[in-house]
Amino acid sequence: MADPSSYRPKPGQIPDSPGVYKFRDEHRRVIYVGKAKSLRQRLANYFQDLAGLHPRTRTMVTTAASVEWTVVSTEVEALQLEYSWIKEFDPRFNVKYRDDKSYPYLAVTMNEEFPRVQVMRGHKRKGVRYFGPYGHAWAIRDTVDLLLRVFPVRTCSAGVFKNAVRTGRPCLLGYIGKCSAPCVERVSADEHRDLAEEFCDFMAGRTGTYIRRLEKQMTDAAEEMEYERAGRLRDDIEALKKAMEKSAVVLADATDADLIAVAEDELEAAVQIFHVRGGRVRGQRGWVTDKVEAVTTGDLVEHALQQLYGEETGDSVPKEVLVPALPDPAEPVQEWLTERRGSNVSLRIPQRGDKKALMETVRRNAQQSLVLHKTKRASDLTTRSRALEEIAEALELDGAPLRIECYDISHLQGDDVVASMVVFEDGLQRKSEYRRFQIKGFEGQDDVRSMHEVITRRFRRYIAEKEKTGEWADGENALTEDDGRPKRFAYPPQLVVVDGGKPQVAAAKRALDELGIDDIAVCGLAKRLEEVWLPEDDDPVVLPRTSEGLYLLQRVRDEAHRFAITYQRVKRAKRFRSGPLDDVPGLGETRKQALIKHFGSVKKLRSATIDQICEVPGIGRKTAEMIAVALAQAAPAAPAVNTATGEIMEDEEDGAPETTAGSPEEPVTAGASDKRRGQET
Repeated sequence: MADPSSYRPKPGQIPDSPGVYKFRDEHRRVIYVGKAKSLRQRLANYFQDLAGLHPRTRTMVTTAASVEWTVVSTEVEALQLEYSWIKEFDPRFNVKYRDDKSYPYLAVTMNEEFPRVQVMRGHKRKGVRYFGPYGHAWAIRDTVDLLLRVFPVRTCSAGVFKNAVRTGRPCLLGYIGKCSAPCVERVSADEHRDLAEEFCDFMAGRTGTYIRRLEKQMTDAAEEMEYERAGRLRDDIEALKKAMEKSAVVLADATDADLIAVAEDELEAAVQIFHVRGGRVRGQRGWVTDKVEAVTTGDLVEHALQQLYGEETGDSVPKEVLVPALPDPAEPVQEWLTERRGSNVSLRIPQRGDKKALMETVRRNAQQSLVLHKTKRASDLTTRSRALEEIAEALELDGAPLRIECYDISHLQGDDVVASMVVFEDGLQRKSEYRRFQIKGFEGQDDVRSMHEVITRRFRRYIAEKEKTGEWADGENALTEDDGRPKRFAYPPQLVVVDGGKPQVAAAKRALDELGIDDIAVCGLAKRLEEVWLPEDDDPVVLPRTSEGLYLLQRVRDEAHRFAITYQRVKRAKRFRSGPLDDVPGLGETRKQALIKHFGSVKKLRSATIDQICEVPGIGRKTAEMIAVALAQAAPAAPAVNTATGEIMEDEEDGAPETTAGSPEEPVTAGASDKRRGQET
């Protein structure tokens, strides 16, 4: 525990101007980011008598080992920089709202030639129109199913669309009238885009125009005695009205606004947001946070606004934002929201009427969310703490292993040998710390030798970081880069778990001993009987089947296995799809696709002259010569034979780049998100 006076800036050193400040711990990690209208006055508050500080503020300043600041021109700039640093450094003492789920949106991909309506989650993409968020994906699908009668926009995936183009036959929705079938040119690209625009207009709240237009068309059809057409239009009107009923009118003046309510106690706070568009509630979401710093309701509102609109621009920021308490000061926040939208944004507390009544509804939702979260989390925290204590007791550790790393080896009969490293901190996954390894020291199948190599490489990097930062020389342990971001492999675990029995554990322990590391515990979890093996013991440690510690070790082991096998499948699929063009230096995917598109197949490209290859845009003569040499050295594949007739089939080498004959690509959906999180080493 540090004494704040040991790093307190000298008098007069802190400027009396707006700025953003960062507190760092002894490892140089950023633990708190704040902004101030006057840096001198704000920072002075942290260096007063510890007894007068809020308990959480006291914990923060005693955890910190240094403070630094950046001066800016205005409070708006300070707000923007604070948001950027919180996103970048993820400080442990800042308010961080946790989504209890990834909320689904109704998205229209206006950035495609033929826009598609679909359910989307995660980060928003440029050129895509979003509506929501919705509480459940089925609510989106129900709404879309009703609207497709009137706005038959494409909803199929890219693969289904391409197959329909190739066969000349639309999918089922095209036959039943719920898709205009642009894939078979029933409508042009411009006509289909107009349909998508009308769909977006209706979802944005401009509903009256379409209802009135359909009613007029129905009346005209009835007068002309086209009763079947009038009946279809009547059903279309009913479908639109039913879709509108799913989001009740809450504000009669067709207001576009976001309403934010907060429910809090001394330890936690829950935030609920209602998105009202055209007077109707179009979406709802909620967050929960630990109050790790002393914050007011206005501070919580300010952090919620940063979370909501930090990545948004234009119409995604509404004209009006209604809150239970204003940030102090409110003007910079309102100015920042106005900049994000590009026009004036009103930030205020509702005082009377329908808006105040709706705010009360949002507040009740926030209160219920906080109660539900506390009920769940009480069990959660207790269970995780008990699991870590049981592991420490069973393995005779000095303390609970707050950081656990688990390693697993994966291969297919000795090919594509890879390894995974997954990290659990405080009993929870830390996916940003996941790492992937390719086994480079030898070829073939040897799990014990592979485990020794992986542990050696991981902790050799750890030692290199310690030597680089001079930890052994002066006692400082810099685990982060100068800008506060964590270095790779810089954090040591308290416990290393390997997927396997005694041989794998012995290999991991031997690797640590060879590196001179003796303060990290090692154990292995064997799948057969779920036994826990220790390096020095001849007999395993058997944890009770009902043990929370065993359950946590199983989760860690299973996650390492999943992450390893996902990476191994990706490598195997990539190898199956590889071809002679992959060996050409400097030839990327874009130019490879251009070559295949120009010649139609690798077979035709192989027979082309260098001058003909040079005709492809982006291909110079030197590259063309390397392509010709690579194709000449690669032996052509044997022709495919129809086993029923004995007929030699036409060779369409690489004509279908998405799959390879005889080697269908396995799905890798389980680790799609981890492909971005884990880093290959």
